[in-house]
Amino acid sequence: MRLSFRLPCRTGALASMLAIGLTLGACHREPVDESRPESARAFPVADRPVSRTPDGAVGSEVQRDSLNEAQVVMDLAKIEPGMSVADLGAGEGYYTVRLAQRVGTKGRVLAEDIDREANERLGNRVMREELENVSIKLGTPDDPKLPENSFDRVFLVHMYHEVTEPYAFLWHLRPALRDKGRVVVVDVDRASDSHGIPPQLLFCEFASMGFRLTEFVRKPELQGYYAQFEAAGPRPEPENIVPCRISGNTMTQK
Repeated sequence: MRLSFRLPCRTGALASMLAIGLTLGACHREPVDESRPESARAFPVADRPVSRTPDGAVGSEVQRDSLNEAQVVMDLAKIEPGMSVADLGAGEGYYTVRLAQRVGTKGRVLAEDIDREANERLGNRVMREELENVSIKLGTPDDPKLPENSFDRVFLVHMYHEVTEPYAFLWHLRPALRDKGRVVVVDVDRASDSHGIPPQLLFCEFASMGFRLTEFVRKPELQGYYAQFEAAGPRPEPENIVPCRISGNTMTQK
């Protein structure tokens, strides 16, 4: 890991210090992790490991449909015709195509992924299945690049544990919600480097960004749990975010 240093001193404060005879060395130097995206460095580092390899445990589309997974999730999320929804980490499009069918011709689905090749494969599927209400977008690890005030629901299905910059990611995501919009998370209650995330850690990270939990259920059809959040209160500035810290089997914000 390469580390460099930056000076957090503001220009005005630096000029004042120099005026009274202080040197540049008086400024506190903070390490900068150059392995992180530059656009994410203003945000706290997540105190948890991240799943790095593709997850094959969820199952094929046929297996997931045999459990009625997508229908259960869409019912819980109250997806209705005409809604505008985003499917983040869309991958091969399991939810994208089913959401497109549910919202109908007057609704819209934005499928987003950071994998360009996955987006190309999904684009071919969308054209093959003639889903004219679906758009595809390339995001980045710390920013899904969603248009503001555009979505009634944003879906994060079996993917949040792979987000390497959760604070930056959620901070950029939040303005995309419409009034009464919701973020839907489907995941598994296990360690975040084993393709899951403990619910309490999920709640903590969302709360740090000003989200409030509105629903949480465990269902066998989901092979895990369903959590739903709404924006509550102002979005914190990056420097004011209180990150979640894991210590042994406990978790705090500090």
